[in-house]
Amino acid sequence: MRIRRKKWAKEELEQALFYIDKPEEFKGKWKQKFKNDAPIHIELGCGKGMFISKLASTHRNINYIAVDMIEAMLGLSKRNIEKAYNYENPENLFLIRANVEKISDVFDKLDKIERIYINFCNPWPKKKHNKRRLTHTNQLNSYKEFLIQSGEIYFKTDSDELFEATLEYLKESNFNIVSITYNLHDENIFEENIITEHEKMFSDEGIKIKALIAKI
Repeated sequence: MRIRRKKWAKEELEQALFYIDKPEEFKGKWKQKFKNDAPIHIELGCGKGMFISKLASTHRNINYIAVDMIEAMLGLSKRNIEKAYNYENPENLFLIRANVEKISDVFDKLDKIERIYINFCNPWPKKKHNKRRLTHTNQLNSYKEFLIQSGEIYFKTDSDELFEATLEYLKESNFNIVSITYNLHDENIFEENIITEHEKMFSDEGIKIKALIAKI
């Protein structure tokens, strides 16, 4: 998603106690950073933060890390998170700036990540760009470097082509697909489904939402 630069974003992010600009400093130390032993779930490509802000503020017994690399998006996420937490500092959520293509620089096995959320990522339809997909085999193998045994990936997309390709990528990287649907709104496979901004937009256009849960 292209978004205009937000002049206020840098300053607001620097002032937010839950924002981390250099998350690689905490690689292998996220349990200590949260100061508890609760499960850690991450969202890759959090965008404006509507999904993670609702999820994390509802489930405060779970720790969450929201990842994006675009400053304007992070600024909007910061504001939406603050709103969801009634402007109190969240204790179970960190917003971090990181390139998902190099996410193994941020996490490792010591962090014991239990779940990854990937919602409506860029489908990169041109073949020469396929390796940039967040569900590409190369990326999936990098996630295995920090997911626990039986760790999960929750994936949603509007793209038929990306979804079918992802099924192959998961097979290539030895993930097991435990739940799958080609019409999430008629067959919800999640314990709860938080409808994202993109999800509503695509659904309103009559596009069926594809989704799956995969485990190592």
